[in-house]
Amino acid sequence: MYEFDYRRASSIEEAREWLAEDPEARLLAGGMTLLPTMKMRLSAPATVIDIGRLEDLKGICVDGDAVIIGALTTHAEVAESEILRAAIPGLAELASHIGDAQVRNRGTLGGSLANNDPAADYPAAVLALDAVIRTTSRDIAAADFFTGMFETALEPGEIVLSVRFPIPDCAAYAKFPNPASRYAIVGVMVARGGHGVRVAVTGAADCVFRAQDAETRLEKQFTEAALNGLVFPAAGLNEDLHATAEYRAHLVMVMTRRALAAACQ
Repeated sequence: MYEFDYRRASSIEEAREWLAEDPEARLLAGGMTLLPTMKMRLSAPATVIDIGRLEDLKGICVDGDAVIIGALTTHAEVAESEILRAAIPGLAELASHIGDAQVRNRGTLGGSLANNDPAADYPAAVLALDAVIRTTSRDIAAADFFTGMFETALEPGEIVLSVRFPIPDCAAYAKFPNPASRYAIVGVMVARGGHGVRVAVTGAADCVFRAQDAETRLEKQFTEAALNGLVFPAAGLNEDLHATAEYRAHLVMVMTRRALAAACQ
């Protein structure tokens, strides 16, 4: 690794001041993405601003008909939260299968969303549950947050503070993981609530997306039978050494059925 300036922020205001001074600086939360990319010299910030110890960005609470999760809440804390297990068990279950124990105890919700890896798990939950991402500047609807591979609607200097997840009637996630990294080759979250039925897919394309044909069928009949005969198109899906586009298209339907079955239980 190369030399860089390390700063530990004592408040979100201090972190924002430092970002304003150096727009090219990078925030360090759990470091599960930033540090590996720096080691491989894929990222070379002159300044790293550590916000990982800001306690006011951590925690999980119920607020009316929603659950609010702080941006610096770790995957392990999400997975083990009794509050979340009672309100949105599918989200807690999703978090329990992210990476390995080391990743779950260091990686954070906000860091994962800000990075927007196309194979990350959380984006499927955020999109399917119609969540709202609160930042230092505004509230961003899930539908507007993810804009492309490793790209989001976040502006320079904007920091994720928390995510508000509406409590659904039911929701569940199923994924076909890469056996080494545990990233999703294909992952699907199915949710039914006040926003209707949503089916969000991660890992299959450059960015998380909604499977709208499946949603249309499940709006009419929320059972596996509603998906009979539905074939997901392979056009535009990722193709790499792990899976062809056609195989990913097949997995979209398999994981949708599995998530639906879990949601119905």
